[in-house]
Amino acid sequence: MLELEMNIMGRKNLIHPTLFYDDSQAILVDAGMPGQLNEIREAVEKAGVSFETITAVILTHQDIDHVGSIESLIKELPKSITVYAHAEDKPYIEGEKEPIKMNRQRVAQMLEQVPAEMRSQVESIFLNPPQAKVNQTVEDGEWLPFFGGLQVIYTPGHTPGHISLYHRNSKTLVTGDAMVSENGKLLGPSAQATPDMEEALKSLKKFAALDIEQVVCYHGGLCNFQVNEQIANLVK
Repeated sequence: MLELEMNIMGRKNLIHPTLFYDDSQAILVDAGMPGQLNEIREAVEKAGVSFETITAVILTHQDIDHVGSIESLIKELPKSITVYAHAEDKPYIEGEKEPIKMNRQRVAQMLEQVPAEMRSQVESIFLNPPQAKVNQTVEDGEWLPFFGGLQVIYTPGHTPGHISLYHRNSKTLVTGDAMVSENGKLLGPSAQATPDMEEALKSLKKFAALDIEQVVCYHGGLCNFQVNEQIANLVK
């Protein structure tokens, strides 16, 4: 679990991309905010992994804080990398469609409400979102052949193509934004950032069938206390 600081309009939060790796390669899950390439590199190296061993990036969904540095990663890494995402979010990641949440109309409304000194930051982040070719789409239940098996869990609601990932060998669930956590407590999806809460809550039921020892939430970080019980309570 990597830890990066996200700063939007003076509001600071931690976000947590995930790194799967062995002696020969590394797979990065999500790509932080725009401009965070160096922070991602430093976090990867701090984990004892060579940045150059990253061979693929799996994007859990289209939101700017998950795809922000994907273009920079593709350009910076010495070898061609594979970008994975669900087909439903592919056209948004590739720039064929505007982001669902932070489209131009929404950004224009935001610009009217923010102080003048912050408008340039909002414009630079949201008016030209990063784009990247999705080389391989993934499906619900698909096992990716990495590190003993990495299962794709299709968890729409937060976005139409949101996915989570389950690493069988370590019994680790990477939720993207399907859930958030606070001080080790799982809270379900953020209502404010989830357009289809009914679908998002339905998606959580898929987690109840898994044997999970630890969860990495992009917002909130690690939860490793009575995880299966916490999930069962969320989906009652």
